[in-house]
Amino acid sequence: MATAHIMSSKEDIADTVIMPGDPNRAKYIAENYLTDVKEVNNVRNMTAYTGNYKNKRVTIFPSGMGIPSMGIYAHELFNFYGVETIIRIGTCGAYKANLNLMDIILVDQSYTNSNFSNYYSGNILDFARGNKELNNIIKEKAQQLNKKVHIGNVYCSDCFYSLVDKEAAIVKEKDCLAVEMESFALFHIAACANKKASVVLTVSDSLVTNERTSAAVREQGLDDMILLVLEAIV
Repeated sequence: MATAHIMSSKEDIADTVIMPGDPNRAKYIAENYLTDVKEVNNVRNMTAYTGNYKNKRVTIFPSGMGIPSMGIYAHELFNFYGVETIIRIGTCGAYKANLNLMDIILVDQSYTNSNFSNYYSGNILDFARGNKELNNIIKEKAQQLNKKVHIGNVYCSDCFYSLVDKEAAIVKEKDCLAVEMESFALFHIAACANKKASVVLTVSDSLVTNERTSAAVREQGLDDMILLVLEAIV
């Protein structure tokens, strides 16, 4: 079986997928955390890997950047490959002064300025929720591992760069902790497919202090988040 964007056979893909945005981060996770690893996709250099973490078979599959790219891969994985769970692990920009670089956020609800849901499902929505059961598992695992996790809402933007500021009102009203660009699509597609999705983020830059991490840190310095999510699926 193959789609326009994934060359894998259905058997190549595990029912649980960990989804970073960056293909290089997917490679890093596969090489450093998984055993019996097999490369299962390289279409458009979106390299994906299936292997084992402890006793759990898992696929690491990149989403690329933005709602449209997430929309492609989440839809195909859920609907054509039998995936039951996708956990996005990504980076975000913090809106709050109490959030430091490398802090971890577990997303409750994702608010957006996108028309994605209207054109995807015919439903005009400005927010989508992570799976409560899955979020609770991640929360409990964080407590067991003594990892501090901020839980709250994020803003999922269609624009990385913008010449106008139309986000401030909804960010304030919904008390969004941070901004990123993929969570809404993942949550909405999962809900439509009756599947499970969560999003765990690491603060890579601050919109309050203007601090930011390097590209190298974003690619290979997110081990606290990676380990938390891998332990949560075991």
